[in-house]
Amino acid sequence: MFEAAETEPRPADPGPARDRAKSVIRTEGLSMIFGAVRALDRLDIDIAEGEFVSIMGPSGSGKTTLLNILSCLDTPSEGVYRLDGVDVSGMSEQQRAMIRREKIGLVFQQFHLIPYLTALENVMLAQHYHSVADAGEAREHLGNVGLADRADHLPSQLSGGEKQRVCIARALVNEPAIILADEPTGNLDEENEKVVVELLQRLHGEGRTIALVTHNPEMGALAGRTIYLRHGRLDRQVIR
Repeated sequence: MFEAAETEPRPADPGPARDRAKSVIRTEGLSMIFGAVRALDRLDIDIAEGEFVSIMGPSGSGKTTLLNILSCLDTPSEGVYRLDGVDVSGMSEQQRAMIRREKIGLVFQQFHLIPYLTALENVMLAQHYHSVADAGEAREHLGNVGLADRADHLPSQLSGGEKQRVCIARALVNEPAIILADEPTGNLDEENEKVVVELLQRLHGEGRTIALVTHNPEMGALAGRTIYLRHGRLDRQVIR
């Protein structure tokens, strides 16, 4: 996907030493069980504040299951998930929804845009669930991802890359410290893929913590650290 060139994005700086940095994402003995299948099996991971981490592994390794738990969209069958030092494992859906709104920006492979709302209104929808909608602030975030002139367009009038950038603006409008992304470039061509990668790197440069699920080794290598999963367990890690 990415050809070696001087203009290509470079791997993220791993940031401060992990033993000195605050842990913002930590799992302890995390398991997710579906019937007889352990999608996650006693998984322990730790992500420090300001890190850019990619999560990789073969199909069925538990990547998306893990991200759903880290996103507070799901709860584990066993174990503990601490977000910013707080155990969220046993929280109610309402409590987890509040944490998502306050702390986490989500970017998915599928865009999840409301088709009858404009790009601006889709971004403002995240504000509505958070507090009070602010069209000026939402428009500013669209401008930050290069879509100031597309704010009043419907999703059907946007390219795949533009839709994904609307999703990123929506994820950022409430100023979350943590960005969780699941295959954010999976539906994009090479040109738009590079745009999204550069946006993620810029967000990391601003001090945000990023956890990125990807099957693309070249994209995964842009992170300062890669966590490899296999059969729901930690297989190995690579630190750059």
